Amino acid sequence: MDFKLKSPFEPGGDQPEAIKKLVEGIRQNESGQVLLGVTGSGKTFSLAKVIEEVKLPTLIISHNKTLAAQLYQEFRDFFPENAVSYFVSYYDYYQPEAYIPQSDTYIEKETSVNDEIDKLRLAATTNLLTRPDTIVVASVSCIYNLGSPKDYALNMLELISGELIGREEVMKRLVDMQYERTRGQLLRGNFRVRGEYVEVWPADKDEVLRIVFGEKEIKDLIWVDSVDLTPLLLIGESEGREKRAVISPAKHFLADVYSQDKAVEEIRRDLAKRSKELKNQGKILEAHRLEQKVNYDLEMLTAMGYVNGIENYSRYFDGRQPGEAPFTLIEYMQHNAEVFGKKRFLTVIDESHITLPQIKGMYRGDEARKETLIEYGFRLPSARDNRPLKYEEFARRIKQAIYVSATPAEWEVNLAGGKVVEQLIRPTGLLEPVIEVRPIEGQVSDLIREIVKRKEKGERVLATTLTKKMAEELADYIKDSERVEEKIGYKLKSPIKVHYLHADVETLDRIDVLDDLRSGEVDVVVGINLLREGLDLPEVSLVAILDADKEGFLRSETSLIQTMGRAARHVEGKAILYADKITDSMRRAMDEVVRRRKIQEQYNLKHEIVPKGITKPMRDKLLKRIKVDNKKKKMDVLDGYGWSSPDDVDVEAMTPSDKLKLSKKLRRLMNEAAKNWEFERAASLRDLIEKID
Repeated sequence: MDFKLKSPFEPGGDQPEAIKKLVEGIRQNESGQVLLGVTGSGKTFSLAKVIEEVKLPTLIISHNKTLAAQLYQEFRDFFPENAVSYFVSYYDYYQPEAYIPQSDTYIEKETSVNDEIDKLRLAATTNLLTRPDTIVVASVSCIYNLGSPKDYALNMLELISGELIGREEVMKRLVDMQYERTRGQLLRGNFRVRGEYVEVWPADKDEVLRIVFGEKEIKDLIWVDSVDLTPLLLIGESEGREKRAVISPAKHFLADVYSQDKAVEEIRRDLAKRSKELKNQGKILEAHRLEQKVNYDLEMLTAMGYVNGIENYSRYFDGRQPGEAPFTLIEYMQHNAEVFGKKRFLTVIDESHITLPQIKGMYRGDEARKETLIEYGFRLPSARDNRPLKYEEFARRIKQAIYVSATPAEWEVNLAGGKVVEQLIRPTGLLEPVIEVRPIEGQVSDLIREIVKRKEKGERVLATTLTKKMAEELADYIKDSERVEEKIGYKLKSPIKVHYLHADVETLDRIDVLDDLRSGEVDVVVGINLLREGLDLPEVSLVAILDADKEGFLRSETSLIQTMGRAARHVEGKAILYADKITDSMRRAMDEVVRRRKIQEQYNLKHEIVPKGITKPMRDKLLKRIKVDNKKKKMDVLDGYGWSSPDDVDVEAMTPSDKLKLSKKLRRLMNEAAKNWEFERAASLRDLIEKID
């Protein structure tokens, strides 16, 4: 099946030229191309047109779940008849297994799994194995160990009405596929027996399959509602097709009996070897600890065919050698391309200036944690091979890529051999925002007056500060109507509704805040870094950047361009930079915005286009909310000191030596966070450094 794009729109502005160049590059086997697309220029639509033209399975990688969800919804709307999938980490909360030698603290792996995301992940891999017209929107978690696609494919159960197979055989196959039998309520990943039929709820679906058995064969296959179990469709009856159904495994890590026996044997052998090594080093406690842990896992594996943490033994099951790269979603993409005759797949790296640094840094962080666990006897050395891909391994597997960003970094431009396709013209004719530089003195009063102006016209405002404390204090100040009225010199028609947004606000709560801003429940949002969510807010007419001349990662050229771009979806879009001097970053950022605006104005003049605002409907939320105890949200660097947050740090109780060590570590982590565009985290670390120093 080909990709069929459904949209009421046709390419406009410079979209046709951008689409043409990208398609030509792919057909000429270009390994990389950069799409420099400004906010609101319809980059997603252009990419959809490219996919329709080149007819390749496509992997779209975003740097966070929220953006991935947004892209998934958009591509699902564009391709309603095709298999558009969503693949992100299924953890609402994830505390990885870790050990802190300094305090002899073992932190057990603790997770909260989102059942809906788990279903969507399994649906993604099923689609890749069964359909040629597949688009997968994923977060960077797609480069983590996933298990072999060949093993997953071999364990898929195909059932045909009339097939000579008994009930007991089907039940055995379901157990091997990690489905659990139940006699009570039927849940996803469960099956139960009811007289002459078996009901199974496939792990990747919303419906239940009822398998009706005759004496020696399958009599009927019926999809039923998962809530009231009423029949939805007798498979094949609508079109006279062969009555067939495919059930995918309930988990990604699987192994047949032979592979399992072989794996257990190899694990026992490596356990004996590693235990001997530890004892020879005088690490008797560590050897004993390892023996207890691994032997327990082997008992569970032998009895159940599965054990929590099985991914740490994955290389034994999928036949990899020590150090060999794991199987990831990328292998599923390649498997799809080969099985369906495409030979290759397309990769789109969204917000590449953020996403690529994240991918680069993921292996190093994982490696450091694993090495400590191995050294102190909590894991076998094979745990090293349960890991994300190294950047070099990732790059080798991506044959053709489009790097998408409004501010591409030099890195991806070089990867693309300098080939940059610009998409600066918005179909609506909207221009880059007007930029004004105003003095820092009196910036809060001036900002409040600007907010009031926009509020009275039904428009919204984004304001950025340098610290979490400043964001909260500014939000509280703006909420105080009496103080605001004193500043502006007249009485407000209604109080200003404001909310702050920073790293301590949970991801799903951030979505609620932004939805409230769009709906008018909130007039202004104050934050530190308003880039990370890829904000798509057509109601915002003003972006205010406080202390814009404080050179640093929050006020870099790229950060400033991206932040100012949040006002580019409104006809009256304006960016105000509060500064007492023009820094190099400010100058470069303003020059680039002005360059883009001139091109847009010339295009509008030539084609007699009058800019018009964007009307964008608000979608229902994609993911279910699962609350997590905030006490679990620890800054990892503080765990070894017994602190839950920067506010807990007791500087007076620390020795000068401890202060120095912690400060050095924090500076390193701050720089890493800034490099990966984790600006809220970097800012929190910076504030903590200042507190210690």
